[in-house]
Amino acid sequence: MRYVQVIFSPTGGTERTARIITSEWSNAVETVDLSDPVGDFSACSFAPEDVVLIALPSYGGRVPAAAAERLSKLKGNAASCVLLCVYGNRAYEDTLIEMMDVAEHCGFTVRAAVSAVAEHSIMHQFATGRPDEKDIQVLKSYAKKILEQIETGRPEGKLKVPGNRPYKKAGGAGLVPKATKDCTNCGLCAKQCPVQAIDRTNVKKADAGTCISCMRCVVNCPGSARKVNGGMTAAASLVMKKVCSVRKDCELFQ
Repeated sequence: MRYVQVIFSPTGGTERTARIITSEWSNAVETVDLSDPVGDFSACSFAPEDVVLIALPSYGGRVPAAAAERLSKLKGNAASCVLLCVYGNRAYEDTLIEMMDVAEHCGFTVRAAVSAVAEHSIMHQFATGRPDEKDIQVLKSYAKKILEQIETGRPEGKLKVPGNRPYKKAGGAGLVPKATKDCTNCGLCAKQCPVQAIDRTNVKKADAGTCISCMRCVVNCPGSARKVNGGMTAAASLVMKKVCSVRKDCELFQ
């Protein structure tokens, strides 16, 4: 038996949340990083006795297209699968049901699903510091319940999660980070971009059509030399303020 976490976490929030769950399962957890733009995910194969956590962020109420495409290449082989959707305290809408569809298409047996909140990757004033201590205790209790369910056998009936088919239309990137005058052309942003939207020969150029606004380049820039448009961010914050200011709690579906 292997314990594996399959993660798409450009800025770390989804990975931190996933580790809260998987740390309750085993001290030896393997990781498949779906943010690797050159990873050979078709080589990832599981066994029926394996337990796999698939942890993805919700971008505009959908699974990031790159994550869905890479996830679809895995070979589940009836391994027990738990879905973890992480969102920035607005709404995850069709993310969980899309995750379940992709996981089942890969051959996983979906046993449970969890939604959890992490600090918003663009507007950090929303869900600041989450997952917090309350979240951690709740997620640990979920992890124990899920593992017990897997070990004792799944209940009758198909798992039901929130969401709609057809899924809501995916939005565009919206906020594309740009290099400032402080950029030293070190190339780290281009190297780490999950979708290779930044030109490696000229890191001040980014393809707006490819960018997914994940903010990895902003968070990881050693010189804090990549920024999103302040005016656009402020406008988006005003639109989201009401819905994001009310605390959403973790949810378990099993």
